[in-house]
Amino acid sequence: MIRINEKVKNQIAAHGQSTYPYECCGFVFGDENNDERFLHTLLEVTNSHEGDHRRRFQIDPKDYLKAEKYADENNITFLGIYHSHPDHPSVPSEHDRVQAMPFFSYLILSVRDGKAESLQSWRLNNEFQFTEEKIKLNK
Repeated sequence: MIRINEKVKNQIAAHGQSTYPYECCGFVFGDENNDERFLHTLLEVTNSHEGDHRRRFQIDPKDYLKAEKYADENNITFLGIYHSHPDHPSVPSEHDRVQAMPFFSYLILSVRDGKAESLQSWRLNNEFQFTEEKIKLNK
């Protein structure tokens, strides 16, 4: 299960709406206890994909280094990545699966006609397929 701070959920939604019709992306941080993750912080990053941002996102390797440093400096865990799917469901594409790394949670926001619609979280299983993580909202 993944617990998400309401403020972080709203920030992801706002980021996805502000970049629509293009994909947004960023990092999520928090704490982990057994099988529960608690997301309470995010960092927006620029979609560095060369080409059409409506269907792809890419994160510059320098941004990953900055995220790892941020987590170390703030004594929190770098737990995953979020991105939006403009006018598509909040389920991972095959491209998302191939690019994914074990351990990370992948939060996907569906944005339809410029309005945030649904947010789902996914993790790779032992067969390198995505399984959905249940999201619980912390107020």
